[in-house]
Amino acid sequence: MAAMAAQQRELGRLSALAVYRRVAGAGRMERRRRGAPLPAGRKRAKARLRRGRAGGGGSEPEAPPPAAPPSRVELRVEAPMEGPVELPVEAPMEGPVELPVEAPADPRPEATAAEPDAKPRGSRKAMPGGPRPARENGGGVSGLLRRLARLEDSRQRAAELFRWMLAPVAPAEFLGRHWERAPLLVRRGDPGYYAGLFSTADFDAALRGGEVHFGTHLDVTSYAEGVRETHNPSGRALPAVVWDFYQNGCSLRLLCPQAFSATVWHFLSILQEQFGSMAGANTYLTPPGTQGFAPHYDDIEAFVLQLEGKKHWRVYRPRTDTEVLPQFSSPNLTQAELGEPVLETVLEAGDLLYFPRGFIHQGDCLPDAHSLHITVSSYQRNSWGDFLGKLLPAALQMALEEDVEYRRGLPMDYLQYMGVANSDTADARRTAFVEKVQSLIKKLVDYAPIDAAVDQRARSFLHDCLPPVLTESEKAQSVYGFPARWQDRGPCNVDILITKDTEVRLLRHGVVRLCNEEAGVMLYYTTENSRVYHKEEPKFLELDPEYTDSIEFLLSSYPNHVSVANLPCETLEEKISLATLLFEKGILTTKKPLAKA
Repeated sequence: MAAMAAQQRELGRLSALAVYRRVAGAGRMERRRRGAPLPAGRKRAKARLRRGRAGGGGSEPEAPPPAAPPSRVELRVEAPMEGPVELPVEAPMEGPVELPVEAPADPRPEATAAEPDAKPRGSRKAMPGGPRPARENGGGVSGLLRRLARLEDSRQRAAELFRWMLAPVAPAEFLGRHWERAPLLVRRGDPGYYAGLFSTADFDAALRGGEVHFGTHLDVTSYAEGVRETHNPSGRALPAVVWDFYQNGCSLRLLCPQAFSATVWHFLSILQEQFGSMAGANTYLTPPGTQGFAPHYDDIEAFVLQLEGKKHWRVYRPRTDTEVLPQFSSPNLTQAELGEPVLETVLEAGDLLYFPRGFIHQGDCLPDAHSLHITVSSYQRNSWGDFLGKLLPAALQMALEEDVEYRRGLPMDYLQYMGVANSDTADARRTAFVEKVQSLIKKLVDYAPIDAAVDQRARSFLHDCLPPVLTESEKAQSVYGFPARWQDRGPCNVDILITKDTEVRLLRHGVVRLCNEEAGVMLYYTTENSRVYHKEEPKFLELDPEYTDSIEFLLSSYPNHVSVANLPCETLEEKISLATLLFEKGILTTKKPLAKA
């Protein structure tokens, strides 16, 4: 007993890092893998108009702080451009916003994610070394998001946000010279450019919200003397433990900031429509004079937005052709494997660094400042090869069903002259066999259901998507602002009175996708997704085929409103029934609120 007590006293004097190393050991490798794509579907079958599964959760966002006035920037690009260039920053959108602030509204009835943003409005105390939490100031990223909300078309919002993120580099120049090709460094000389997106105060608030767990949401890491370690205890990440790790030189990686920051959620939910691929993010907080990760390359396109402090970065070209645009991230690399960097820089608050997948990178903090950055990522498993992985099995299945040539048996003696052992043998039978295979492969193109495979990729993308963020005006025009409530011993304002004269439109252009599958015609949608990746199953409605024209009409009409009477259904009852169902799922909004609260 005395020995146990002495051991407990000794442990009490140790840091969280030292305790972890004693209890759990060190050297856990990080994992960066996500689920495999869903199988391709086929164009078949009939279905009925019925409700799909429901789900999803979220929280209500807050308004971020102001950005400093735009200054001048130094733009540096690695080949194909040479040398630093100084260009003036051009604000992507002009003019102050004079409208009242509209906090984005939660589009779903139940919030399942943590609510770290909900701080007392009277509080203005900030974390040392960083900007105040997002809601305590106007302007900045929240001002940008409000300006974007004034645009009617969600595709235009996404394009403008992408332009703002790259400014002053034009998106066309970026896509033509850097995307998947070469790194881009933009120095803005404007520490407040990203103000309100995420801060150390927001990081602390997420921890105090009580829903951050080690491993699931937060990684504690270190890299010293060539050794990369993960120090995750089990259970909830309490502030006292997390900040003790940080104080002892560990980096902190928040894996899903959009689940804890409404502003990051709003930011990514717009940007994902620009990429047509999942837009994700991690935030990294690193103590002065330390490094949290070994050199490595990733399987995503990475945009590093420096939020606070500064960080020293080194970026290296892919070492071989097989590492150009890789399908998977690398293991931890050693310094001896790297060669010379093609870009070495110190990122400061307001700067941007982009590098394609396959470019090796490492970042370390200088002794005089901490670093907080957010890495926005996209294009994981979004290559031609990934698309063909869905298309070719479906093409082969159709060919087997429709063409007897694919069902004929192989030659009885083909094992005698085919195979690696016979690869150098001169045999007319080998030549005929190879020519037959080539002929069948070439013919396979005729059976490729290209559009159906695209729809299946889109279905997977909609499952990946964050749910849309609604402004107060959008909420008032949707089911989420409908004034149904319990009052005077019973429910009131329950009836959703959509008529032939009601004008409707899709909430966002990318909010739905129509897919023909073996089970029927499915309408996938994002309004009930979760802020946590794949927390919910894919959401869909099963429709009768005769409703597909109406869905296509709504898509082609967006962003304009159309009257319910103009939906191309056979009867008025069907028009109202379809519009009501889509309204109840948050997919449609009305030009005017249906009822007054």
